[in-house]
Amino acid sequence: MKAFALFTLVLAFFSSSIGYAKDGHVTEFDPTFTHVVYFWFKNPESAADRAQFETSIKKFMKDSKYAKTRFVGVAPKATRDVVDDSFTYSLILSFESAEAQENYQAEEAHVRFVEECKTLWSKVIVYDSTPLK
Repeated sequence: MKAFALFTLVLAFFSSSIGYAKDGHVTEFDPTFTHVVYFWFKNPESAADRAQFETSIKKFMKDSKYAKTRFVGVAPKATRDVVDDSFTYSLILSFESAEAQENYQAEEAHVRFVEECKTLWSKVIVYDSTPLK
């Protein structure tokens, strides 16, 4: 339940936020299809694991042909019971369509990122969502 509450807060923030395209230009958040991923690392205190992940995910976000808005973050220390701070990293991407998100799953940049980092995490949870009509 805490993860859902966190997801809802993050989605509300991003639905009124701006993001940055891979060329560095500001773009508006596209809520058509949102892909939120939480990663729990096997060794969250490992500086080497974090460096490997951060290098790989930054390259992936720069090279993705389909993700419009790109955000990667870490959990701040929770100060309220409804906030889940147990994850190591979060990734929030938006896409112009469900088809674009499907294409992203198979694109080289995404596949390379998963291959480079899949041994680092013990758990991954994905929340996909589309806007209310």
